Amino acid sequence: MRKIILSILGIALVFGAVALGNKFAANKKKPKPKFNKIIKTVFVDTVQNKDIPIIITASGNLTAKNKIELFSEVQGVLKIATKDFKSGTKYRRGETLLRINSDEFYASLQAQKSNLYNLITSIMPDIRLDYPNDFNKWQNYLQNFDLNKSTPKLPEFSSDKEKYFVSGRGITTSYYGVKNLEVKLGKYSIRAPYNGILTEALVTPGTLVRVGQKLGEYIDPSVYEMEVAISAAYSDLLKIGNTVSLSNLERTNTYQGKVIRVNGKIDQTSQTIKAYIQIVDKGLREGAYLEANLTAKSEKEAYEISRKLLVDNKNVYAVQDTVLNLIEVDPVFFNAETVVIKGVPNNTMLLSKVVPGAYDGMQVKINKSSN
Repeated sequence: MRKIILSILGIALVFGAVALGNKFAANKKKPKPKFNKIIKTVFVDTVQNKDIPIIITASGNLTAKNKIELFSEVQGVLKIATKDFKSGTKYRRGETLLRINSDEFYASLQAQKSNLYNLITSIMPDIRLDYPNDFNKWQNYLQNFDLNKSTPKLPEFSSDKEKYFVSGRGITTSYYGVKNLEVKLGKYSIRAPYNGILTEALVTPGTLVRVGQKLGEYIDPSVYEMEVAISAAYSDLLKIGNTVSLSNLERTNTYQGKVIRVNGKIDQTSQTIKAYIQIVDKGLREGAYLEANLTAKSEKEAYEISRKLLVDNKNVYAVQDTVLNLIEVDPVFFNAETVVIKGVPNNTMLLSKVVPGAYDGMQVKINKSSN
């Protein structure tokens, strides 16, 4: 029985080995699978070098070029003027912005004027006797002396003796005291130095104004300045008089300005230099936020591409005979989204869109709609 079982197992192993051998032989005869090579379609631009303007982008807030803060140099109660002293009120040059009650001070000034008049009157007899040749000019001075008008200038002295005599009587001191009070009287009324608008009013009629108190702010709304910070690397490119294109944040309005000043000092912290742009436009308001494009210079024989196409900040992909070729370029200026490059010959075909997985020597097909 045992022999029969061993014989059966031996026969089964023989048949199994034969079947397995036939299977391996059949697998060797099967052809290897073939895979179709995928060639990516790319978009290209044909390089035509030209002068590329270098534009520096900056932003800032507008401030009025002509702007004054109003402070009081005298004390008194604010009076009602022709126009309300409130924000938004417009004034023409020479109009009274505000007036402070000066009745008490005016009375003191008149008293000093009267005292000066009396001093001069008191020396007239001595002048007639000691300086007869100068009597007429002093008499004419008294005749033209009007307490309600500005005090006239004292007559010119004919000699040192006359000068010593008049000064010794305190007339010169009294005269300059009166003139000082007249100047101070003018400070009780503040007039508009130019056509403008009141942007801030901190007092109202009836308010007691004190010396040194801020009263408001007044600007000329026709001319504005904008301060922008430019990298110190481009400081030598900024020129006074350069035209500047500006726009609001929504880019719905554009304006024209020009560089009027460039600071000579570099900020040590940010390594920037400040430039000042002047804009003349009645549609603008102080405090508006604008973006400026400053044309610094032009790069000759250059080409502008997207920053996304730059590889390792020094290479780009060119297409030569349907093969990508990584070439080295010279990037001369970086904008927010583009870069200006040099060193690429004319008629070179560069990628205009990024190709995922691109590598040097990759075979591609050019899209016929590309330039």
